[in-house]
Amino acid sequence: MKQILFKRSIFIALCLAYGLSHAADPKIIGEFNDWTAYVYMEGKNKVCYMVSKPKKEEGSYTKRGSVYALLTHRPAESSKNVFSFMAGYPFKKESEVTVNIGNQNFKLFTENETAWAQDSDTDNKITNAIRNGSTLIIKGISAKDTATTDTFGLKGSSSAYGAISKECGIK
Repeated sequence: MKQILFKRSIFIALCLAYGLSHAADPKIIGEFNDWTAYVYMEGKNKVCYMVSKPKKEEGSYTKRGSVYALLTHRPAESSKNVFSFMAGYPFKKESEVTVNIGNQNFKLFTENETAWAQDSDTDNKITNAIRNGSTLIIKGISAKDTATTDTFGLKGSSSAYGAISKECGIK
C-alpha cells in the first residue's frame, strides 16, 4: 500500500508542481481565504485538490523552494482526502514529518521533497482536523539537518474542501 500511495503521490506532486507553474492546466474552482481549490483533467479523469502556502516559515536555511500543503481527490482511482506536504527541500533520509492541528498529532513518511500519511485512515483524520481546525503546524528535517516549522492558516479550508468534493463528486 505504501508503495502504491508513494507512486501516486509522486505523480500528483509532479502534476501539481507543473500545474502550479503553468496556470493554464489546472482551473481554479475558488479561492477561500487561506486555501485555493483547483481541478484538472488527467486524461478523461478529474483530479481535484486544494492547496495552501504557509503563513510562517521557520528554520535556519539559506535556500528553500516553494512550500505547500495539499488535499487531493482522484475519484477515478477511488482515492480521496490524500494529504501531502511539499517542503521545498529534500528531507533527511528515513525521517518523519510531524503534523499538529489543535490537539491532534500525526506522523508522515517522507520521500525526496514530499511527505504523506501512511494510510487512508490517517488521511481522513488529517482531512477532518484541517476542516475543523484553525492552525496546521508541520515540522520536518532537511537532508542537511535543518529543522523547519511551517505554520498554515486553516481559514476557508472547509469551504475549499466542499468545492473540491463537489467538483469531483465526493460525498
